Amino acid sequence: MKLTPPQKEIINHPARFKVVVSGRRFGKTYASIASLAKHASQPNTKVMYVAPSYRMAKQIVWEDLKSMLREKNWIKKINESELTITLVNSSIIMLRSVDNPDSIRGLGLDHIVIDEAADVSQLGEVWNAVLRPTLSDRQGTALIISSPKGRGSLYDLYQNEKRLPDWKSWQYTTIEGGNVSAEEIEAAKRDMDEKSFLQEYLAQWVDYSGLIYYAFGEHNIVKRDNLLDPGTMLHVGVDFNFSPLCAVIGVLTTTGLHIFDEITLHGSDTQELCAEIQRKYNNRRTIAYPDASGAQRRSSAVGGITDHIILSNAGFQLKVGSVNPAVKDRIASVNSVLKKDNMRLTIDPKCVKVIEGLQKHTYLEGTRQPDKHSGLDHHMDCLGYMVNHLFPINTKPLTNHTPVGRRIQRTI
Repeated sequence: MKLTPPQKEIINHPARFKVVVSGRRFGKTYASIASLAKHASQPNTKVMYVAPSYRMAKQIVWEDLKSMLREKNWIKKINESELTITLVNSSIIMLRSVDNPDSIRGLGLDHIVIDEAADVSQLGEVWNAVLRPTLSDRQGTALIISSPKGRGSLYDLYQNEKRLPDWKSWQYTTIEGGNVSAEEIEAAKRDMDEKSFLQEYLAQWVDYSGLIYYAFGEHNIVKRDNLLDPGTMLHVGVDFNFSPLCAVIGVLTTTGLHIFDEITLHGSDTQELCAEIQRKYNNRRTIAYPDASGAQRRSSAVGGITDHIILSNAGFQLKVGSVNPAVKDRIASVNSVLKKDNMRLTIDPKCVKVIEGLQKHTYLEGTRQPDKHSGLDHHMDCLGYMVNHLFPINTKPLTNHTPVGRRIQRTI
């Protein structure tokens, strides 16, 4: 499968510095790998793929990049520990992350791809102080590509086209990428809250400053009686802290999830939390949605056993991944079920901590990072783990996926 016309336009455009903002499933990864390969096809060049973290750098492109280069018979040597590929033409492709800037400083590069740039902390400073200087002695080029996230440093770089001759910017929606059907996008629009849809699928610059749970309102505060029949399952979101240790408790109804209780324990541990839930609800069948970090050993765990094992030993069924879902995904899931036109989350008025968090929790000024100093985040994390599992934003992968190497290798 060949690159789409938008991807080709981006890769072949002569601008030195390119900024691309696009919706989900546009094909940012394909464009990134194609850009790396095009520049590395010239002998004795040095090109670098940069991600917000080492883990992202390895997970997003490493295997697909190797697959494509193998099919082209370009590879001379691979260094798995350093994520570096040497080609038969003596060019080098490196994968690095901005969470280790010392691995980038001092290098002379011909081309950089900065992927998921909106997730790079202090992007403007990193670009000016670390990445841009690596291109100077070789007069190198850059592709900066991401989904948009507020009008931060990525927005500033996007606007450079208007004032600097070497810059070019593009903005593409998901549908313009050609990889997702119109029907799927309409389904996502129904499932998601408005701001998340505008950002993730229409690639709009949505301002997320201020309240995090903007979809919350009086319509979500509902008193419901007689919910606990003998066979009713409890659903519990859990956030592990020594103080406070928190949980939110709900049941599934015909219309969604209803939160009817909350627990806050100070100076406590997971065993005491389990005992409190069992005491209040008479050992009722329970599904727990805990913080993924509970799989690690904890000093608060008696005998060194993990928080997850303690929950399991108490008879709770666990629903948890190896890592927590991204904060932005948890927030988007909660806002999606809070919105009035497709409401699937209600809260009993006695759950004052949950309601206070939904009403007052904000982002740190100028960022999309929730304020962790307000004390409002603990019950919101509990709620987010549970809601994200029960009502995840629809991001199912495309079917009939062709390995990226085969998609790209004939087009460069």
